[in-house]
Amino acid sequence: MLLGVLLTTILHALVESWYIGLLISDFGTYSLGLSWELWFTIHSIATAVLFVLGVWLGYWLGVRWWQMVYVEKRHWLFRHKK
Repeated sequence: MLLGVLLTTILHALVESWYIGLLISDFGTYSLGLSWELWFTIHSIATAVLFVLGVWLGYWLGVRWWQMVYVEKRHWLFRHKK
């Protein structure tokens, strides 16, 4: 789950850096008619949603890879000869 949270945090940082740069350069054009306070609210909601999605993504990937590596014994690095 930690990997999922880290991936969504990186995604969040990239999108936020890009869009805040646009807002600072020309707020009137890129604000979509919203105030800074509303942008902070959107930021808080997006942070919570991305965190939950990151936890879910990490859990799902963990279950999937556990199944592949330990149950199905599908290793791409070490092939077992039969």
